[in-house]
Amino acid sequence: MENYRLVERIDPHGVTKLVSELADRINRDYEGRSLLVIGILKGSFIFMADLVRRLSLPVKLDFVRLASYGDKAESSGRVQITKRIELPVQGHHVLVVEDIIDTGVTLKWFLEHLREHRPESVRVCALIDKRERREVEVPLDYVGISVEKGFLVGYGLDFSEKHRNLPGIFEVCFE
Repeated sequence: MENYRLVERIDPHGVTKLVSELADRINRDYEGRSLLVIGILKGSFIFMADLVRRLSLPVKLDFVRLASYGDKAESSGRVQITKRIELPVQGHHVLVVEDIIDTGVTLKWFLEHLREHRPESVRVCALIDKRERREVEVPLDYVGISVEKGFLVGYGLDFSEKHRNLPGIFEVCFE
């Protein structure tokens, strides 16, 4: 068992402020249109719930589950769909919601897969853009914060399925 401690990076109030600012931008950009919001499980579910509650436009919600990490702190590099989108994508404005963009491999793969379904448009909203281990560039239209490095948990982000329930964002410091 690894020993580690958690250090708060963003308190719950700061997270709420970030989500509100992102929702305001999305509301302006999609004014007069409807939106299909697709969350990438499991990490995005808390962020997405808070985000869509702040949207003032018509939204439909769906989820996809893409696995690339397993129980490790590092991506395996292979992407697997373990839960498919259920709503039709063709002709819709799609907003993909992700908790954190790390290597970019999973998101790049999903965006290519999504475009095969011919949406009207696709944009990406990420709470955190982490550049430290970026392997491929991906388009990020809405970003809450950018961080250079660190393993983050809380507000949906996990370490071996732990700490998702924390209301703020914390860095895992291994000892």
